[in-house]
Order: sequence, then structure tokens, then C-alpha cells
Amino acid sequence: MSAARTVNSQNHHWGTPSKYVNAVKKIFNGVIDLDPCSNEYSIVNAKTEYKLPKNDGLKENWNFPTIYVNPPYGADRERGTTIKKWLAQCVIANRDYNSEILALVPVATNTGHWKQSVFGKATAICFLYDTRLKFLINGVEEKKGAPMACAMVYWGNNHNKFEDIFLEFGAVINISNLKTKKIAKDRIINKLEM
Repeated sequence: MSAARTVNSQNHHWGTPSKYVNAVKKIFNGVIDLDPCSNEYSIVNAKTEYKLPKNDGLKENWNFPTIYVNPPYGADRERGTTIKKWLAQCVIANRDYNSEILALVPVATNTGHWKQSVFGKATAICFLYDTRLKFLINGVEEKKGAPMACAMVYWGNNHNKFEDIFLEFGAVINISNLKTKKIAKDRIINKLEM
């Protein structure tokens, strides 16, 4: 991830801990095709990495089979982006390119971005046991941990593999049934509008 988590940490690059990078690689059979939120300290080592300031991951192509996203959690005032836009891009890439995507995000189930881009769109969620996840900051493990609980969200077709691999890291919930309910609800609304 290349942007700050909070206004106070504008100069820090927050990276994914190695145990989660390794789990993501297992899901993707060893290959992460795209990391749109990379930075100079990243250990993700995706085949394609978008790094600020040269490449803004939200403005680049996401047509890749496997994508791992550890987006900026705070608002990037310079570019006018928030986590809402990163999660929306995950949905678009999954829908338009059939990309398989994993995103490490803060647990914020009451927010609009979860309601619009996770519930009814994603396949599964792993609510991580590491409630104070120790991100890598500028390549070094942070000692005190993040101030929020985090989850790994999965958009893809292999819930069983996701569950098998991520069950050791937290509570894995299959939410693919919400997609079906959303489609049924949308059909009812469309009929009523006719």
C-alpha cells in the first residue's frame, strides 16, 4: 500500500505482513498478477505493481487474472480518493474481467463502501484474529499494531479454497448467498418499476 492510513502518517508505506502475503499466494497458486497499491518496501512481488507517484492504481488497468489489494485506509486528499473507490474497483474488475481478488481492509460493516462493494458483491470474508494487525511500515514490522480490526475480502469463484487457507487466520464467512438474494431483490424491483 502506498498511501497513508491516517493524516498523521502521510510519509509511511504500510505493507502486508508476510503470513498474509504467503496465504494470498496460496489462493492464487503462487502468482499475484497485479498489486495496484504497491510501494518500494512491498513484499508482495506481484508481476505488475502500480506505485505512487508514478502510477495511480485507481487510474490504471485492472484486467488481470489475480489481484491483491491492500488499499490506503484513509483519504488521499491529493488524489481525492478513499477506500470506497478501491473497493468499488475490486467489484468492477471481478465483474468485467472475472478477476479473482483479495483485499485486506478495515472491518467497517456499517459503512456504505461495505454495503455497496462487499455485501452482495464479494464471495467470502475472513475476519482476522489479529485484531491489531502488525503491518510492515516502511518495510519494518510495526510493534503496536493497527488501531482497527481487519478482514480479508474475497471476490472469486473458489470459496472452498479461500476457506481452507484462511481458516487459520480468522472466522471465514461465505457470503455468496447475498449475491443471489440481491439479484432476486433487483428483479422484484425491476418488475415493480415496469
